[in-house]
Amino acid sequence: MVKKTEGGGFEEKLAKLEDIVGKLEDENTPIEESLTLFEEGVTISKELSVKLEEVKRKIEVLKKDAEGKLKLEQFEDEDREK
Repeated sequence: MVKKTEGGGFEEKLAKLEDIVGKLEDENTPIEESLTLFEEGVTISKELSVKLEEVKRKIEVLKKDAEGKLKLEQFEDEDREK
């Protein structure tokens, strides 16, 4: 189970993750703080992955059938087909 971090939308969490990566890359960040940041980053990363999977499952693509009528089809993940 993914431990939830504080609120915020996808973009806010992604920005927080980018901030964490920047701090982890800074060699002046103390090791104790780096460990805490790493743990928070992993949690956020898992939350973002779960959200992306949810969105992928919800996406429907409109396609025209042979008669030119629009029909809904489930989104097919090209990465999974490879």
